[in-house]
Order: sequence, then structure tokens, then C-alpha cells
Amino acid sequence: MTGSVETTCCVAGGGPAGLMLGFLLARAGVDVVVLEKHGDFLRDFRGDTIHPSTMQVMHELGLLDEFLKLAHQKVPQIIAQFGVTALRLADFRHLPVAAPFIAMMPQWDFLGFLAGHAQAIPSFQLRMQTEATGLMRDGGRIVGVRAAGSEGEIEVRARLTIAADGRDSTLRDAAGLVADDLGAPIDVLWLRLSRQAGDTDRT
Repeated sequence: MTGSVETTCCVAGGGPAGLMLGFLLARAGVDVVVLEKHGDFLRDFRGDTIHPSTMQVMHELGLLDEFLKLAHQKVPQIIAQFGVTALRLADFRHLPVAAPFIAMMPQWDFLGFLAGHAQAIPSFQLRMQTEATGLMRDGGRIVGVRAAGSEGEIEVRARLTIAADGRDSTLRDAAGLVADDLGAPIDVLWLRLSRQAGDTDRT
């Protein structure tokens, strides 16, 4: 089955960037369709840190108090322990923001919070289980996205198309855009540790 949708802006990718952008545009009165290829947000080891700058945006949107009612751990400082020596690497407590700390929170809670508020806006539409597979062109112009959904293929015609579909972006490749490889010499090892009732913000 092939369907067609028309909107002002199509955002491919329902991660933090795509959902926040869709929410902000819809809040400004722009018709937005956000496509997310998964059926839910429950993926382990996405970024589980919400930074002070992000929470400042939430504050300016009037959402911070409600947001901080979600379960989270406050990290006001980052301290590295080398044997018996503790080295303070960062201290957020003096930042001139509403929430001067990092909030540790599963990303699915953050995305669910954003999606819930965005979906309350009539001009916002979130299509889960809908993966952007390519671009639609009219001459030299990109005029939308081809996508595969749970009910078949769909065309989303849009005046503006935004690729927020991750570091291995399908749409970036389809547009012929080349990402710069900065050759970062570090990576992150994700692991899960249990948290005990007596643990502090430093442990």
C-alpha cells in the first residue's frame, strides 16, 4: 500500500534532535511530520545525560519543573578517582542556568516527555515504525521523503526536509552530502552498574 502525506516540514529521525526540532517548529505554528523507524524509544545506551544547556531550553519553554519530576540522578560535579586522589574535572554548580547539573536519565524517558508535549500540538505528527528510505526530487529540488511504514510505503511531501536520522544517515547519503571524519581518538565504553541506596552523586 502506498500513501501520501503533505506537510510543511518533514523531519526524519525521532531522536533528541529530531523531536526537539519538531516540537519547536510545531509550537511556532509550523506543520511538522516526524518519522521514527522504531515502534518505541526503548533502546539501551543512547545518550543518558541531559546537560544544563538542554535543561535551560526546557526552562525557557516552561517545561523544566515538570521534566525534573521524572526519575533522574543529579550530577553537579564530575570527579575522577585515581587511587586515593580525587580530581575534579568539571563543576556545573556555578553555571548561570536554572539547573546547574547534569541529569542522568534514560533517554527513552526524555524522548517520551518531548513526544508527549509535541503531540498535544495540532500541527505536530509523529509517525512511529516509519523509516525514511530516500528522498523525493522534482528537478533539482528535494520535495520530500519516501518512507516505509508498518502499513506499506508512504510519500511525505514537504517544503522543508530535515535529516536527523543519525550518524549513519540514509538521507544524508541520498542527498550526496559527505560528513567530515574528525578522527576522534577516544570512544565511550557503556556498561550497566547497579545503584545502591547509600550511593551519593559522586558514586
